[in-house]
Amino acid sequence: IGGVNLSRHGSISILQVHFSPNNRTYLIDIHILGDAAFSTAGASGQTLKGILESDSIPKVFFDVRNDSDALFSHFGIKLASVHDIQLVELATRSFSRRCVNGLTKCIERDISLTGSEREAWKETKEKGLNLFAPERGGSYDVFNARPLAKDLLLYCIQDVHFMPRLWQHYNSKMSVRWAAKVQQATRERVALSQTATFNGKGQHMALGPFAKAASPTRCHWKCPPQATPHVSSHRTS
Repeated sequence: IGGVNLSRHGSISILQVHFSPNNRTYLIDIHILGDAAFSTAGASGQTLKGILESDSIPKVFFDVRNDSDALFSHFGIKLASVHDIQLVELATRSFSRRCVNGLTKCIERDISLTGSEREAWKETKEKGLNLFAPERGGSYDVFNARPLAKDLLLYCIQDVHFMPRLWQHYNSKMSVRWAAKVQQATRERVALSQTATFNGKGQHMALGPFAKAASPTRCHWKCPPQATPHVSSHRTS
């Protein structure tokens, strides 16, 4: 999901949906459509809100917390049947599970990209960041500019493009025991994001929920503050 200060205090601009069966990515303009994006029924009679809240339709996110916060706060959507790749990666590690990784680190470390794929990925990422990252002179308001800048459009698509490969890589290694732990932790993330006291910014966002199950060896590094994700994914993911 892309937005301006993506949270209950900001707004949702773009919802990216990658549909694995046909390998297509769809960008839904929440900034323009508003509630209609979630309440309008398609040919099958289903609405996007119904899909997101369905217990029988799996949705895959990367760090669902701020996405869930924004969806619940602005549109009353209670996510269900969520799989969080960030937690799946954490569960399948052979080293410390104290700190979570961001999407960029997971792509760099765990996906085998060809030379041309890696260069294209880096170029698209850098062009997008230059547009919206304040530290680079950008502004998150570009998510609400129409037409959407081509470099930002490509950035939004790319952030969900590699999600199926990450899911396959991590999920194939996860044991039944850890799968249960991940599902419970994911449900807790969604529930926490809907509470009145949820805060989606700060160093606490970099800490994983499995510290007690991990090796007793302490981290020898300081967990960095995790920036609010401007684009993550929902897939029907």
